[in-house]
Amino acid sequence: MVEPKDVMVHFSGFPEGKASVVHLPEAFFTEILPHMDDLAELQLTLLVLWRLAQQRAAVAPWVTEAELLGDALVQQTLGVEDTAILLAQALERSVTRGVLLRVPWRRADGVEEIRYLANSPRGRIAAEALRRGVVPHRVRNVARPNIFALYEQNIGPLTALISEDLREAETTYPTAWIEDAFREAVRLNKRNWKYIRAILERWDTEGRDESDRRDSEADGRRYVEGEFADFIQH
Repeated sequence: MVEPKDVMVHFSGFPEGKASVVHLPEAFFTEILPHMDDLAELQLTLLVLWRLAQQRAAVAPWVTEAELLGDALVQQTLGVEDTAILLAQALERSVTRGVLLRVPWRRADGVEEIRYLANSPRGRIAAEALRRGVVPHRVRNVARPNIFALYEQNIGPLTALISEDLREAETTYPTAWIEDAFREAVRLNKRNWKYIRAILERWDTEGRDESDRRDSEADGRRYVEGEFADFIQH
């Protein structure tokens, strides 16, 4: 277990407007966090979920144990001297708890590695695909404008009231939905937040086209076995 550091580093506060957001399912706070009693496991789990959020993939992204071991932030968080031991222990606990999925993999060059995925609907589909020898592509996310930048670019200057609404929407809806809603409003020349919010609320209530729904297992299978199979290595 990681010992608390003697000196507390003061945090100056979250930045206004342009901070990127990592979405975590509510179940993490209600079903997982109350039962975590190991600091290293908690730290490592959050770091892995954050790293996964920085990638995009045909079905679901993964991160390898070697990548985590060489990650400067992981080393800083767990401690440089004991990183390998603490990392292995924390990963084992997270897999046993069911937060992460672990899949052994042999690369084309013969090197064996361990891949970790989030235990989400898409993560389970991707893990099964890897076990069958199917390799969904994985690439790092390119920078995308956040909701505040989208508002300023397409509607106008921010106000305090609008900023609160935007912040709430950014934590509620997927980034792709927000971008598409702004795009739809611009296309129809309805450049106001009330209209965009109504689009998001309607999609959340009625659902979107199957290709856009969040955490859809059918959507994941379509990537692995259906019309998007050309984007997957076999």
